[in-house]
Amino acid sequence: MELMDRLPDFENPPVIETALGVRFAPLDRWSIPYFGLFWNTIKERYPYAEVNPPLAPDPEIGTGGPLFGKPDFPRLEIVSSPPVRCWFLNESKTELIQLQNDRLIHNWRKVSGSEPYPHHETTRPAFERDWKVFCEFLSSQDLGTPSVKQCEVTYVNHIDRGQGWESFNDLPKVFPCWAGATSSGFLPSPESVSFQTSYLMPEGKGRLHIVLVHAIRQSDAKETLQLTLVARGNPVSGALPNLLEWLDAGRESIVRGFTDFTSDNMHRIWRRIR
Repeated sequence: MELMDRLPDFENPPVIETALGVRFAPLDRWSIPYFGLFWNTIKERYPYAEVNPPLAPDPEIGTGGPLFGKPDFPRLEIVSSPPVRCWFLNESKTELIQLQNDRLIHNWRKVSGSEPYPHHETTRPAFERDWKVFCEFLSSQDLGTPSVKQCEVTYVNHIDRGQGWESFNDLPKVFPCWAGATSSGFLPSPESVSFQTSYLMPEGKGRLHIVLVHAIRQSDAKETLQLTLVARGNPVSGALPNLLEWLDAGRESIVRGFTDFTSDNMHRIWRRIR
């Protein structure tokens, strides 16, 4: 973890949610009762549960060629596993496990808005603990070993109006890549802005996706720019050390990418440490 100590850091980062996740081949024998049985093994730490629709598969296209190298043809899928995703939440509901028959994700999120951001040095061990418990549960139920397909790291940030920007004319002060210029001056200042961009990660480990959405936050009706960074790719193998190694690399790409994508002016507002 020494490399992590050399990454850019902020005293007051705008991050409101993080996620460390693994996608694996669907478990053939997984069924609804196993959600409850698994919950019993973690209920002391995660006493609350919710049921949600499953996340759709999001395989990353190989990083050796163009991102859009293959057409996306319609596919017929025969679904034999339960279309369910369960959330298991801790007492404060700031940490949760998302589980479906082909995915496990450990989340941290702000609930009241005042919770301190736990760095990767805290969330990584929590993911490691939950993944070990899940694998041990599968073994105890004779459900096999997960065949890991992909790892994913997600950071969600809220940059509220008044924090470095007042109108979309100020976006160049937030994101150096945004010029806001027009060729003839006909267009006024944008009414709303959203964009998406992708970058290859070093050493062909995967891709970093950056998505900006102009939004109104439901909890307090404040106007914000939601900046989501997702690192996604394939680990060397499904062995735990390889998963953790990839998650560290994904987190590094997100932290360095976030710093590079945002301006020095915003870094001062977020009180950059290094």
